[in-house]
Amino acid sequence: MQQKKLNRRNFLRASAASSLGLLAVHPLLQSCKPTTTTTIAAAPAGEVVEDTVFRSAGAVDRKQFGVGLQLYSIRDSMAADALGSLKKVSDIGYKYVELADYANRKFYGYAPADFKKVLTDLGLEAMSSHTQVEAAGITVDNAKVMADDHAALGVKYCVQPWLEEPDRTIEKYKRMMTDWNKIGEIMKGVGIQFAYHNHNFEFLPTDGIVPYYDIFLKELQPDLVTMEIDLYWVTKAGQDAIEMFNKYPGRFKLWHFKDQLAPAAPIYTVEKEDIAPVGGGRINFNRIYAARELAGMQNFFVEDDNQAENYGGPFAGIERSINSLTTKILV
Repeated sequence: MQQKKLNRRNFLRASAASSLGLLAVHPLLQSCKPTTTTTIAAAPAGEVVEDTVFRSAGAVDRKQFGVGLQLYSIRDSMAADALGSLKKVSDIGYKYVELADYANRKFYGYAPADFKKVLTDLGLEAMSSHTQVEAAGITVDNAKVMADDHAALGVKYCVQPWLEEPDRTIEKYKRMMTDWNKIGEIMKGVGIQFAYHNHNFEFLPTDGIVPYYDIFLKELQPDLVTMEIDLYWVTKAGQDAIEMFNKYPGRFKLWHFKDQLAPAAPIYTVEKEDIAPVGGGRINFNRIYAARELAGMQNFFVEDDNQAENYGGPFAGIERSINSLTTKILV
């Protein structure tokens, strides 16, 4: 159990460059542009929905839906055979990828321009890249290098995906918000937006406040840092995504889709054994997706932290998720 919890941290450290460690960004859904901020009535989080019946793509061109994949979902396969894995991702019907490996100014071992060509040749596009900035801070020079490399790749977003447990304090949160606004400004200068990907620990009441609402959303400047909302972790923390959209319209440009098996309850420890492919759990994604304009959603990605280990492996898992999205949610 403990080893499973450390997987993401170890992965980030292994792919860090100096004080940087970059992950990836997800798909752009062209038809979803933020418009008005009309309030939508909230309902209880995590309503139960039927498990999706797995079926093949048939004649439907899944790429037209603009679904993205966070490559952390197939990290072992990417490490063993990046080109073969990406071809499978494209063949399944994904259009965008969110990267999960940036080290020594390279993406999965490729220079930015070279990796961009690899993706283009396979009919894929890098939309985003998870970008680990350590709590101790980042220099302006390092931030510029990070920004330039991602601009060369052509991504639209860089995302801070994780915070180490010792860094989850009110004092450190506040310092990081200041740092991230500075990084966001540097990224904006090259046409990229910085973002933050939540888990569930940010919602743990601490010293009378809820950090995600009272520090993250309050102190991050919306034009410099957007939020990548992970619908699984939000549900696990007992939060309702639509209530969040109503309170902070337009702040959630990026979404992560993965499903949850366990009953809803505020759980703040990072335990992920109840992750399921989209459509295989209890989250009512149709209800949440209907509020995409209120949220400001621009891009979304399938992610499975467990590489679908209980569902036939990573490619079976991402196949099942895109099938659910393109037959029951996005239609």
